[in-house]
Amino acid sequence: MRNVLSVILGGGKGTRLFPLTRYRSKPAVPLAGKYRLIDIPISNCMNSGINRMYLLTQFNSVSLHRHIRQTYNFDNFSGGFVEILAAQQTNNRGTDWYQGTADAVRKQLRYFDQPGIDYILILSGDQLYRMNYADMLKTCQDADADVSIAVLPVASEEAHAFGIMKLDPSFRVVDFVEKPKTPEALADARTDPAKIDELGFESRGRDCLANMGIYLFKKDVLFELLEGNDYEDFGKQIFPLALKEKKVQAHLFDGYWEDIGTVKAFYEANLALAQPKPPFRFVAGNEPIYTHARFLPPTQISGATINNSMIADGCEIGEGTVIENSVVGLRCRIGRNAVIKDSILMGADFYEYGGAYGASEMQSENIGSGSHVEGAIIDKNCRIGRNVTIKPGPDMSDNEDFTEPVVVRDGVIFVQKEAQLPEGYVFRPH
Repeated sequence: MRNVLSVILGGGKGTRLFPLTRYRSKPAVPLAGKYRLIDIPISNCMNSGINRMYLLTQFNSVSLHRHIRQTYNFDNFSGGFVEILAAQQTNNRGTDWYQGTADAVRKQLRYFDQPGIDYILILSGDQLYRMNYADMLKTCQDADADVSIAVLPVASEEAHAFGIMKLDPSFRVVDFVEKPKTPEALADARTDPAKIDELGFESRGRDCLANMGIYLFKKDVLFELLEGNDYEDFGKQIFPLALKEKKVQAHLFDGYWEDIGTVKAFYEANLALAQPKPPFRFVAGNEPIYTHARFLPPTQISGATINNSMIADGCEIGEGTVIENSVVGLRCRIGRNAVIKDSILMGADFYEYGGAYGASEMQSENIGSGSHVEGAIIDKNCRIGRNVTIKPGPDMSDNEDFTEPVVVRDGVIFVQKEAQLPEGYVFRPH
């Protein structure tokens, strides 16, 4: 895999993930208490033997840059790197910011034309999955393809959310339907489930193959496709162009895959990870998910009841507290007799010391004693007072007034970053 270079797309403004993306880019969004979304594609690359990666960034990228700088440092002998390419003005590529995924790659092409590199792997920075890209390279080479695209079997009722591939008997992509809305639009793109079974996968009635947004290009082909036009998007423009002019081969993937594109998807994916049999595990054989190594004490739990939950490092959980079906992030301090259900607490970036408690004593709690938090996402560095109630109510329609500390987004209660809720505060939509 030393002839493969990876390009990870840092994403746009992330409007569907707002307010998670109010102060951070999509790849920097916290995941499972201690990770960030960007850790997924980088770890997949490292576990696949790819150690040369470029990350293309643009919006709210300070915390993402800090995480990359503190986490991914290769030794001088491996030749590996994770290098950030931020949008910039240049003499030969114009003065505009990235206008789309393809435009972002086009504006940085000069960095990818390296000796010994034969393939360019294009990845998204906001997906949760585990894949060995060496298998994808083998698919591409065995078929002598110019481009390989990862596809995921989905049922017909899910097809409206994806680009659906139409294949010939050799699994060459010959056409695709972008997010088909009608049975007529979908009919011509269906794949015989028996064909999926023949490849060693279980179709389980799934008869559509969805574009995962993971592309492997021969380097020369990628340059040719990007330099001859001003197309801005891979899925909508470059991919159809490749179908006309090049050989595009489908690489079938049938593991867990989730596009963390909305607040609802983020909420559901995190809670699923906390279940006894999660759909995705962060340690699997010799393929761990890496992240920033922090020097935090073990979590201290005093007489609390915890079920189906993930608790990150450096937390303190008070006596009598009940935590169910939840994710508790780093450095989270929860008072006594609190109730946390079906919620994601992102924790804190730092401990607070001093003040009335003295130089060696920690100050306020993230969740005060006696508080009840249910069905909510609590962003980082929040201070929720004692006896606060945050629960879903009869009316969970979205509240777009982001000047308020607590809003509803995608039907999920969201407490915005660094919000401070006073003692006795109640939020329950009527």
